[in-house]
Amino acid sequence: MTAYIIVEAVIHNPEQFGAYAQAVPGIVAEFGGEYLVLGGQQEPLEGEWGHTRLVMHRWPSAEQARAFWSSDAYAAAKPLREGTGEFRVMLVDGLQQTPLE
Repeated sequence: MTAYIIVEAVIHNPEQFGAYAQAVPGIVAEFGGEYLVLGGQQEPLEGEWGHTRLVMHRWPSAEQARAFWSSDAYAAAKPLREGTGEFRVMLVDGLQQTPLE
């Protein structure tokens, strides 16, 4: 089943965060993930979002997303974002559709 990693970020140091932002997309691709939301315009339509940015990756399965998250490659890149902002990350299952009978 398809799974998604959703990241909610408030970046305080964009210059320092840039090193992380350059390192991670290749690792995501290496583990079979793809970005659905990354950068670009984000427009709040309801509620208070402040300076929150969203990033979303799609994964063939939750297992592949977890493999990325716990990989040595990501462990090496993750310290690049330390001190650059506040982050919340969630792994969610995609919609499981059953065929109509």
